[in-house]
Amino acid sequence: GTRNPGLPKAMSFSMKEDLCCSICQDIFRDPVVLFCSHSFCKCCLNNWWEGKIILECPLCKKPSTTSDPPCNLTLKQLCEAFLQRQRNKGPPKPEVTCSLHGEKFKLFCVEHKQPLCIICQHSDEHAGHKLKPITEVAALQKKELRKTLEPLQEKLKVFKEEKETLGHTAEHVKLQAQHTEGRIKEQFRKLRLFLNKEEETRIAALRTEERKKTRELHLKIDALSKEVDALSRTIRDTEEMLKAEDASLLQSFKTAVQNIRQRTLLDNPKPVSGALIDVAKHLGNLGFNIWNKMKHLVSYTPVVLDPNTANSELILSEDLTSVRCGQKKGVPDNPERFDFFRIVLGSEAFMSGTYSWDVEVGDDTDWFVGVASQGVQTKGIHPTRLWRIGCLKGKYIARALSEPSTVLSVNGQLKRIRAVLDWNRGKLLFIDLDTNTVIHTFTYSFTEKLFPYFNTASASSLKIIPENVSLRLNLSRQ
Repeated sequence: GTRNPGLPKAMSFSMKEDLCCSICQDIFRDPVVLFCSHSFCKCCLNNWWEGKIILECPLCKKPSTTSDPPCNLTLKQLCEAFLQRQRNKGPPKPEVTCSLHGEKFKLFCVEHKQPLCIICQHSDEHAGHKLKPITEVAALQKKELRKTLEPLQEKLKVFKEEKETLGHTAEHVKLQAQHTEGRIKEQFRKLRLFLNKEEETRIAALRTEERKKTRELHLKIDALSKEVDALSRTIRDTEEMLKAEDASLLQSFKTAVQNIRQRTLLDNPKPVSGALIDVAKHLGNLGFNIWNKMKHLVSYTPVVLDPNTANSELILSEDLTSVRCGQKKGVPDNPERFDFFRIVLGSEAFMSGTYSWDVEVGDDTDWFVGVASQGVQTKGIHPTRLWRIGCLKGKYIARALSEPSTVLSVNGQLKRIRAVLDWNRGKLLFIDLDTNTVIHTFTYSFTEKLFPYFNTASASSLKIIPENVSLRLNLSRQ
């Protein structure tokens, strides 16, 4: 027959140090062995090698011939056997007895709020006092302790959920950085080799932002991990106390309740705003900014879409100038993102001046364009603080704030629209570019920054039309 693998009889507890990873100083987890015969936890070694070109042994610095070293099966079995042996021993449960008489506690003095043994109850100190069975009092206080523990358990759940959300956000930041880097490299390749210096500068800025934001997210995650550990430890200690002798529980009850209530007062974690990579800063008008340095003619779009605000069902073009509805994507539900309506905002806010941008709606029959104030509600079904016109069920309508919709009288089908915002005069005009006629005008005393606003439920794209900026226009500005 077979027998369970275990530690050799000669192995003592002092050998624990031989089963510890030299990186994390803990018992090996999934140990792998290098060619130099040194072993490490797989995750510890991967973390040690992260970002390094030459993969060396952390101890002897000899280069590794592989990035995926084999498992040290023998060491893994020894570690598992050692841990199982420690678990089987388990912590001893000391028996709580009266320090004066050495007897087990059987009663509880209500006046003095302390457990008594059979001999204690006959002492003059407790004469005439109300006594209760210790099991009865312990049962009531266990019930109270469990009830006190409930909000702390709920708080732990909230912290764990927020930690998971932040982890998802950190992964998304990494993907954003990778994708943005690819776009930057592609455009720089199109502008030939002499643009390498500009490319390196922009990628360095992206990397700096990625490191900064990733570091901030990891700091937040680490902070939440500490809170989760503290909450888990309090809950674990309390649950262990609930399993202890009644007298022991009663002796520690007050301190346990104070610890639980103190933890319960912790503020819930707040969502991290602005945690994502500012993709628009790196990609927005990239070609125009390069042309501005090189004096070459390029296309320029006055509005660049901000993917961090886009509903998860919207698909933005690589250059962030068009948007359409598609399959739902797994993106973080960050505070800036619209979660119900298929809305995306421009990356720049307009204030104190006159601005215009042209939008091609094509054959799309379910769209809205306009502006949204800085205080627009991004979550839920009531995104107020909007001024927009659009097409809904074949009808052209205009709507400001929460006011009723106004049906617009339009000849033919709108294909290309110009939005003109005069922030100082409080006017927002929409012009049909094909007929050069005003479609609708909003009048309002604006007090906040305004973002270009786009909403579509169609697979057809809403596209921001680039402006043709000539060299002559550029010279006239100098």
